[in-house]
Amino acid sequence: MGRLIVVSNRLPFTLRQDGARFEFVASSGGLVTALGAYLERRKQAEPDFQYVWVGWPGSAVPESQQATIQQTALEKHGAYPVFLTADDTEDFYHGFPNRTLWPLFHYFPSHVDYDPRAFQNYVRVNQRFRRALLELIEPGDEIWIHDYQLLLLPGMLREAVPDATIGFFLHVPFPAHEIFRLMPNAWKRDLLSGMLGADLVGFHTHEYTQYFLNCVFRVLGHDHHLGQIAMQDQVRRADTFPIGIDFERFMSAASSDAVKARKNEILSGIRGRTAVFSVDRLDYTKGILNRLRGFEEFLMRYPEWREKVVFLLTVLPSRAEIAQYQTMKHEIDERVGQINGLFGTMEWVPIVYQYRSLEFETLSALYELSPVALITPLRDGMNLVAKEYLASKPDGTGVLILSEMAGAARELSEAILINPNHYAEIADALHQALTMEPEEQIRRNRPMQERLKAYDAQRWATHFLASLAKVKAKQGQLATKHLTPALQDDVIEHYRSARRALILLDYDGTLVPFAMQPNLAAPDNELSSLLMDLLQKPQNATFLISGRDRSVLDAWFPNPKLRMAAEHGASLRDLNGSWRLLQPVASHWKSRIRPILQMYVDRVAGSLLEEKDFALAWHYRRCEPELGAQRAKELIDEVTQFTANFDVQVLEGKMVVEIRNAGVNKGAAALRIIREVEPDFVLAIGDDQTDEELFRACPADAFTVRVGSPFSFAKFSLSDFREVRRFLRRLESAGHR
Repeated sequence: MGRLIVVSNRLPFTLRQDGARFEFVASSGGLVTALGAYLERRKQAEPDFQYVWVGWPGSAVPESQQATIQQTALEKHGAYPVFLTADDTEDFYHGFPNRTLWPLFHYFPSHVDYDPRAFQNYVRVNQRFRRALLELIEPGDEIWIHDYQLLLLPGMLREAVPDATIGFFLHVPFPAHEIFRLMPNAWKRDLLSGMLGADLVGFHTHEYTQYFLNCVFRVLGHDHHLGQIAMQDQVRRADTFPIGIDFERFMSAASSDAVKARKNEILSGIRGRTAVFSVDRLDYTKGILNRLRGFEEFLMRYPEWREKVVFLLTVLPSRAEIAQYQTMKHEIDERVGQINGLFGTMEWVPIVYQYRSLEFETLSALYELSPVALITPLRDGMNLVAKEYLASKPDGTGVLILSEMAGAARELSEAILINPNHYAEIADALHQALTMEPEEQIRRNRPMQERLKAYDAQRWATHFLASLAKVKAKQGQLATKHLTPALQDDVIEHYRSARRALILLDYDGTLVPFAMQPNLAAPDNELSSLLMDLLQKPQNATFLISGRDRSVLDAWFPNPKLRMAAEHGASLRDLNGSWRLLQPVASHWKSRIRPILQMYVDRVAGSLLEEKDFALAWHYRRCEPELGAQRAKELIDEVTQFTANFDVQVLEGKMVVEIRNAGVNKGAAALRIIREVEPDFVLAIGDDQTDEELFRACPADAFTVRVGSPFSFAKFSLSDFREVRRFLRRLESAGHR
């Protein structure tokens, strides 16, 4: 059994220098708390379980001491430090991750710094993590990489260890394409490709997952099916895993003596007034200034609460070296002073403000004693404070006011959800919370507490790692389908033994790449030569089964020895070069449907209408991807309803919607060809949904190959048209027995 390798920007401890020696000081934070609880409990349940946590130790270490510290960290803390220089740390931490990715992913584009040098530093540090992992990992290890500081690392690691088991989890929001597209094109591609180096990519909410999949489609061109992304011969998956907390730790802490003592100290300080509690890191995404303005609006709207309520505001120091954070700290200080000066009295200070970190006991005491928690981020990946507050309420009372912009809002729908940009909403929510009856509080809180207890940090990590194992198992199944050189040898051996070999080939996407316009996909010299060489083999019966019409196929392939089925099998070209219909087909319906397709051509820039002898096709390969896909679904729905009484079929292909006669398909054509040829070897290769009919029609012992996607009825897969050509060239070169 392999180990679990956890990789994050920071280790769960910080190295602090005391003279000539370093000491290990435990770190705090949502990731450390959630993963720490999981690792500890799993170790208790599974004594043989081993893990190593890889990350930066929090300070620069002289090279002469690195080996000793690395050994100590590994033996005593299960950690493997990634040593960075002071310059690395400054350029990296305060560079691309926090000046570019953080503001962009949190929808603050005006704060983004597009510095090429910062991106290069980001690449360099991700490479340093890669080198550290390559020194450490062993076959069988599972590697779980975390967060936006290491977006490139999964891809870098995949290049070095193709078979590694790699998971990646993003703990911040993933933005919609309209925001993500603001980044330079090369960076966008590198970051998405880096993330897709992981077998499984996890997000906190379904919304973030969908945004990621949409960006992958629009930037890299990889489509997905229910979160599964087919990439060459591999499959990746993106899914949703809302992070949990150590629920029992917070629930039990409320009754501990240390928390009770701290609670009594705080209560004596606020002299019986009702506490509204808030804690957050210093960050412009947290909406702290909005919170203060909302509280000010509350005191103005509801003067009866003056001197009865105290706002316990704690701001945790963060990124003080960045100018934007310094400015915000100054604004918070000023706003607190203004509100206290405007409303305060000799006996009452409306806001008790602290700018410092909190010990666990103090934090738990504040959670437990506060009837109201005010959590108003402008954008937040999850927000564990909201969950911790609810977990610290054993009696079920207390009111959570939560920004709808927080990822946690998707799970905590019974809370009072507000828009943090609307100060009046915050004010009214505070009044609602302070006047809510205890029975109503309990009615709202109990379902949320049960949810948090059921899906805690342990369940979150277990769910992610179990899903990662399923993805690897799926890859193993699909990997057996990829037509590797060894499997090609087996196909070629059967081919060499055949008396009569039937080769059925799709054209677009199979033998040639897709073109932006259908008329630009003419065969090149290499393909023409390959097909001619296949035709020279007397045992071969080679057919193109294409969606193209007869006139195009005749122009591109005039040699009558190449048999062809046009328009997905509507007609067949014989060896004398003449065409015959494989079944009676009509075309009178085209005049009724053509205006509908033309309307979509007029509505959707870049789309075009292709008219064939017995079919109509609406192409949208040149359109804006999302709009084209949406309009295609609308077109299919409209035409399907319109043609309910027509004997036609509506088919969706790759960037095309085609309307054709019912009963005409590649499968029916293949059955006719097989009856006529009577082969003892059948090879069928195609790349899209229309070819699935072909694969299903082939005999059980046929060799069927899907190009570009392993999700198919075909027995095997190849990555692209280049692999198809190489395989056919090997087949053609094989001598016959």
